[in-house]
Amino acid sequence: MPLLIVIAAIILLVVLVTWCKINTFLSFLIVSLLMGLALHMKIGDITQSIQTGIGKTLGSLIVVIVFGSMLGKLVAESGAAQRIAGGLMKLLGARYIQWSLMLTGFIVGIPLFYNIGFVLMVPLIFTVAAQTKLPAVYLGIPMLASLSVTHGYLPPHPSPTALVQQFHANMGLTLLYGILLAIPAIILAGPVFSRYLKRYTGEPGKMFVAAAMPEDQQPGMMPSLFAAMLPVLLLAVTALLKVWIPADQALYHWVTWLGDPLIVMLLAVLNGMYLLGIRRGMTSKKILGLMDDAVKDVAVIILIIGGSGALTQLLHDSKVSEYIAVTLQNMHMHPLLLAWGIAAIIRVCIGSATVAGLTTAGIVAPLIATSGVNPNLMVLATGAGSLMFSHVNDAGFWMFKEYFNLSVKDTIKTWSVMETIVSVTGLIGSLLLSMIV
Repeated sequence: MPLLIVIAAIILLVVLVTWCKINTFLSFLIVSLLMGLALHMKIGDITQSIQTGIGKTLGSLIVVIVFGSMLGKLVAESGAAQRIAGGLMKLLGARYIQWSLMLTGFIVGIPLFYNIGFVLMVPLIFTVAAQTKLPAVYLGIPMLASLSVTHGYLPPHPSPTALVQQFHANMGLTLLYGILLAIPAIILAGPVFSRYLKRYTGEPGKMFVAAAMPEDQQPGMMPSLFAAMLPVLLLAVTALLKVWIPADQALYHWVTWLGDPLIVMLLAVLNGMYLLGIRRGMTSKKILGLMDDAVKDVAVIILIIGGSGALTQLLHDSKVSEYIAVTLQNMHMHPLLLAWGIAAIIRVCIGSATVAGLTTAGIVAPLIATSGVNPNLMVLATGAGSLMFSHVNDAGFWMFKEYFNLSVKDTIKTWSVMETIVSVTGLIGSLLLSMIV
């Protein structure tokens, strides 16, 4: 019965979000209240669990998410993203134009939230398509595959960051493993898959083509790369140093502190403000305005994550998560495959990768302690599942359709298939990596 109640709760969440068009945060609260009543929890305990869940989930995440949005805004608005793209295209040449766009999407996608990255990078794709006379879809899929992978796999994006916390994983190791899995996923879903997309030669919507920033107004390549990649560098370097430095040394504690996501993102934002703003003569009013806009960009995401935390806490406080863990263990399915499968099903039903990943976390988290599976790989498997087969209930699907001026059928053949390749490759990579680490 508890398992049926949870399944019914997830179905109700799908109905409220997709059919009733109720705000996702409100849907989470409604479902949490009803699920608590169905599980015979005391009324006071239900509201207390909801408040505790929201507080616990957002307590350590909100600063990282907000700082990540601020850095992404600086990278985009300063012209750094455009500089990185232009530099890579010059470096690799016209023959490897797809690879240039793919690398640009990966580098820029790490600090940029997905929707922001999509809107800012698509005009660049159209500009390159006009210059090279190549189809926009053929050029765009590799870059958007990179953005999708960074969104689903890698911290400091909201869902992977939240999963790191809920699975008690290590953010630095998750990032390193995630990059290892991201490389084959992006290559297969990008340059390899797009080889079959040259026949999609329709003209993109002209209203979406934005004016490019003049090259003499863009920051230099090195400051642009350093500002965008500093979070990755700090997380990766501190994770590697902790492997070599004995835990009883004072240096180890300093390295641990520098590798804390809050410190990493704070340093990255301060560095970005200086390199991409102050150093280039940007006024303090302009910089503070960008910071304010960045917070507005992620307000909805923060609420969704808080709502998912309420549902997760109820699963924990009602003891139903323990029951589900025992039940799932009896299925004799690999925990990574199970996490991917549940996330994939919720993703296909709801459409939101963030909601799919965070809802799955509350269900499968107890399996980590009982199965001994690597929590870093659980983050990646869940994240990969949350990207599975984007279709008509996903905002990204419609953004791609409208920007690239495709039919629904052609969008499924291009965008949806790309998302599926990314998801399945992530699962296979997680399973293979689990044999080594």
